[in-house]
Amino acid sequence: MVGLELRAERLVAGGDALARDPGGRVVFVSGALPGEVVRATVVAEWRDYAKAVVDTVVDASPVRTSPPCPYHAAGCGGCPWQHIEPGAQRELKRTIVVEALARTGGLPDADVRLGPELSPWGFRTTVRMAVDRGRLGFRALHRHDVVPVDQCLVAHPLLADVIADARAPDAAELTLRCGVASGERSVLVDPPSAESTTTVPAGVAVGGDAAVHEVVRGEQLRISAPSFFQTRVDGAEALVDAVREGAGHVNPSSTIVDAYAGVGLFAAALGHDADVICIEQSPSSCRDARHNLAGRRASIVQGKVERWRPSPADLVVADPSRRGLGAKAVDVLVGTGANRMVLVSCDAVAFARDARLLAAAGYRLQTATLIDLFPQTPHIEIVSVFDHG
Repeated sequence: MVGLELRAERLVAGGDALARDPGGRVVFVSGALPGEVVRATVVAEWRDYAKAVVDTVVDASPVRTSPPCPYHAAGCGGCPWQHIEPGAQRELKRTIVVEALARTGGLPDADVRLGPELSPWGFRTTVRMAVDRGRLGFRALHRHDVVPVDQCLVAHPLLADVIADARAPDAAELTLRCGVASGERSVLVDPPSAESTTTVPAGVAVGGDAAVHEVVRGEQLRISAPSFFQTRVDGAEALVDAVREGAGHVNPSSTIVDAYAGVGLFAAALGHDADVICIEQSPSSCRDARHNLAGRRASIVQGKVERWRPSPADLVVADPSRRGLGAKAVDVLVGTGANRMVLVSCDAVAFARDARLLAAAGYRLQTATLIDLFPQTPHIEIVSVFDHG
């Protein structure tokens, strides 16, 4: 493996720093920050670029700090940005989104704002963990090895004893979840056949039928263990606030399409005075959405957004997976004729691609707000507003 001294220029999507070797080749450096000089080991090479990992920091950034978690030094890959001061992480993420919009989206002048500052520790109410010889842990950075842990600084305190004491000798992964409002806790075991040998603290429900209840901006939601939900309650509330602001006034005659609706979070927040069409592929999430939206003017369509036949709507809210909408889903949602779309994205480059597709369909990006749901990581959440015409 080759060692190099490099000067990091900027961070790119995914969280690595971009640098150039003496020959001008691009090197993506894991663990470096903009402006730093580092010594790094090249771990992979291609014709046009290489990947490297920092060995030594020669000239440190003023926002570099010492990771507080003892498992970070052991190689845990769960929080790879612990070397960055929490107060600096949001602005670094904003620059990543701005660059992605300029380079991939063709939108160099996009208005990218910072959302509310959320707590950097003790926030995760959903934690997916790997299992090694029965103990819970996280995958090592850039490797599949499991680093067993007894605690996690970003996990919500309600999950502390589950992380420390749960044992699952026959499982590959466990997904832990808690409801802050209810105090309920659940564990989803993968594979399900390992449930019988999984032990958890008293009061923790195990299996696909388990559920917790949460309250987000006054809306009570049932969240079953297999269903998707945002990883923190204050983050879900920040997303709801941004989506509400982006949606603007919703009147009783409005029709809203909630694409990738999950358990009905945004439909519950927006749909008191409107007709809402929820489109969701997950059977578990659809069951939760029917429960959470009972008594509302809401219909639940189970299936892929790309296969839905569009019907007229005034507003579209879409919260796709990390891959983004893509061309097919954009075509379907544009087919509603909605004058406004509010897009919730969790990947900067996928968001930029979707912005370019929506621009080609006649929608103009008005604002993009970065909600930092995942401090200590390079993961990004963006709420954006697009208007037609």
